[in-house]
Amino acid sequence: MQQSPKIHAQSSQESVPLRTSQAAPKKAHDPWSHLLAGASGGFATAIVTSPLDVLRTRLQSDFYQPISRSSTTSATSIPPQTNHKTLRIISNIYKAEGWRAFFRGLGPSLAGVVPATAIKFWVYGNSKRIGAEVLNLPENSTILHAQAAISAGIATATATNPIWLVKTRLQLDRAQTTTGARRYRNSLDCVQQVIRQEGIRGLYKGLSASYLGSVETALHLVLYERLKITMAQSLGSPDGKDTAMQKEITSWISTTGAAGSAKFAAALLAYPHEVIRTRLRQAPLENGVPKYTGLAQCFTLIAKEEGMAGLYGGLMPHMVRSIPSAIITLGVYEFVLRFVGTS
Repeated sequence: MQQSPKIHAQSSQESVPLRTSQAAPKKAHDPWSHLLAGASGGFATAIVTSPLDVLRTRLQSDFYQPISRSSTTSATSIPPQTNHKTLRIISNIYKAEGWRAFFRGLGPSLAGVVPATAIKFWVYGNSKRIGAEVLNLPENSTILHAQAAISAGIATATATNPIWLVKTRLQLDRAQTTTGARRYRNSLDCVQQVIRQEGIRGLYKGLSASYLGSVETALHLVLYERLKITMAQSLGSPDGKDTAMQKEITSWISTTGAAGSAKFAAALLAYPHEVIRTRLRQAPLENGVPKYTGLAQCFTLIAKEEGMAGLYGGLMPHMVRSIPSAIITLGVYEFVLRFVGTS
């Protein structure tokens, strides 16, 4: 009888951590918090970087190239005046189309970025959780991050390709030589024309290049996760007694630093798929015949007509846009996760 209080006390002490360990994963892995956090980051990013997105798209396309190239043009005959070309396009956009042109395609961009980032980080966050359970791997495993990033990239590309196609068509739209009018009146008219002239499959042009872009997503997120941990450990106090404010500052610095550095490296390595994707999404020529018909054909034709430099058209505006985009998106994403208590 005297041992019963000890037994009761011992069982009570053991039951506390048991209940805590059962409750923690539910809070730490709320699947919908990733959806909300991703959508918030995407919304902020789309508005801030819209002018750079228009400039990048036009530099990636061959619709606005001043030099007429033939199949016999050598790579060395293309002047590497990227900065002059960028300034010329900015000037021409403002003079010929007004400041509103820098926000052309913002509607489809918002309609695409918000659900795209929501889907991307919902799939990414939950793929990490499921992968850790199925593969029995720690959550900071590189393999786990890679499979989650590739899954997120493929899911996002498949779900949102029609939106990006419409955005690209609107950003590249210009007056036609035969009629003097623009090809598309608005987003809805663009969708209707694509379906009528190119079929449903026309809405998925560039999808193969988007799948190829999953490699960039994987590189970016894997590098980001590793750099974030390294930076957080180096910035935190050795005794682990940081205040709440110090922890928040450390989190922001490590998140933004890791996001920008990882995006720079990943984008530089995988950039050609961006150009190929834009070219595949271009509207057909005025005779209705598309210039680029597939991933391999597009890559070969660009390399033949413009040299390897053509595969890096618009790289500088892309970097100027994508690095702040990654910082904003991941910064807001991580903040929302902390705010709702998931991170």
